[in-house]
Amino acid sequence: MRKALKHVSVVGLSMFALLFGSTTWIQYFSAEDLNEHPLNTRSLREEITRHRGPILVDGTPIAQSVPVDDDYEYQREYGAEGMDPEVYASLTGFFSVVGGTHGLESTENTLLAGTDDALFLSQVSSWFTGEQPMGAAVSLTIDPAAQQAAWDALDGQKGAVVALDPKTGDVLAMVSTPGWDPNAVAVHDPAEANAAYQDLVADEDDPLYNRAIGGNLYPPGSTFKLVTAAAALESGDYTPDSTLPSPATLDLPQTSATISNSSRTACGPNDEVDLATSIEISCNTSFAWLGMELGPDAMAEQAEKFGFGADMSIPLGVTPSRFPEDTDEPQLAQSAIGQFEVRATPLQMAMVASAIANGGTLMTPQLVSEVRNARTLSLLEDPSPREFSKPVSPETAQALTDMMVSVTEDGTGTAGAIDGVDVAAKTGTAQHAEGAAPHAWFTSFAPADDPRVAVAVVVESGGSAGNQASGGRSAGPIAKAVMEAVIDQ
Repeated sequence: MRKALKHVSVVGLSMFALLFGSTTWIQYFSAEDLNEHPLNTRSLREEITRHRGPILVDGTPIAQSVPVDDDYEYQREYGAEGMDPEVYASLTGFFSVVGGTHGLESTENTLLAGTDDALFLSQVSSWFTGEQPMGAAVSLTIDPAAQQAAWDALDGQKGAVVALDPKTGDVLAMVSTPGWDPNAVAVHDPAEANAAYQDLVADEDDPLYNRAIGGNLYPPGSTFKLVTAAAALESGDYTPDSTLPSPATLDLPQTSATISNSSRTACGPNDEVDLATSIEISCNTSFAWLGMELGPDAMAEQAEKFGFGADMSIPLGVTPSRFPEDTDEPQLAQSAIGQFEVRATPLQMAMVASAIANGGTLMTPQLVSEVRNARTLSLLEDPSPREFSKPVSPETAQALTDMMVSVTEDGTGTAGAIDGVDVAAKTGTAQHAEGAAPHAWFTSFAPADDPRVAVAVVVESGGSAGNQASGGRSAGPIAKAVMEAVIDQ
């Protein structure tokens, strides 16, 4: 009898130990994994039923939670009167029962959800009052007129636009096309939301890529000649009047490959051209030669000063632009005109223009202007303008500005000119795949003597112009529309 009782006691104690151990493991070691598990509907319901804070543009919510009569209590809605949700989708992203979070809904999730440490006092107050915690209100730097102008001017073509305030780094516009409607993914019916999400994922045009800051990066083409010109001027060996060789075709060393001008002719008499004119007419052979003369170290260093290779969060994550390493002379010649393996985001090329516009000082791009407690309106975050780098001296910046003004007055960028305003610009037409139409680029700032906006535009594969596309013809009018939207206010 005692032996049997002893066995029962041992078994009972063992079962209790196992139960205690498994409970402890679940509560303390597996809790985070279980909370984040996609099948944990309790955790999902807790997220959805929170009153998330709004995302604001010029004081208007472009993403907000509205009360609804269902189990989730609140529905996330995107867009506002006169502010199409597709125009802002690449910024807001979505908050969904199936896709989780995307865009600013993801990067600012703890603030919008009200769980951030900055909202601790509000959380404590809610415990005592019984009120549901409210998420913070996140205000953006976006200028709605510039944002709409960028969207309208792209007119359904695949591409992207970024506009910056050169003096502060504020992002005034950021548009990526094709657009998409976050409301379709934010519905509470899981089957309907999943179908909408899968359609976006399967779309061959990749609408979920924010082409302005990521996705598949673009060769910047001749807009990169601004970086090469900056390296030349900063070296002290060249001025805008320096004479460069500019034959119709440049034979590259170590190979049978050549680089030709788009006109198939020399850029100047006696196969020579000065640096200023080379920028104005976008001479390929002179810049390819110049890149080889400067060497890989000087070119890579100048690109890095403008932001190439940098990991950035604005707070949306930005894919680093890149300048190739360990280039031989032919590769360096191609890189100097924005080809070979040079890749850039429109944000990066807007940063190049912005630094020149701001007298050689590059400000850190920022998309959030302030964060406030949605209930008390107390200020939680108020980002100040921050210097990113000083890529060039004020003297070099002024020289580049003068050369860029000539681009819109007499060169390849006249389509970006604005009556009564000096516009500084550089065009680009970038080859990217055999048989494909080139990408059309335009980067600019205005007014040239007191810049308020710096812009970069890319139109993928020539857009509606196809093989007839050029940076000036296809992307210039888009940049012009955005600049006018800012300076006309």
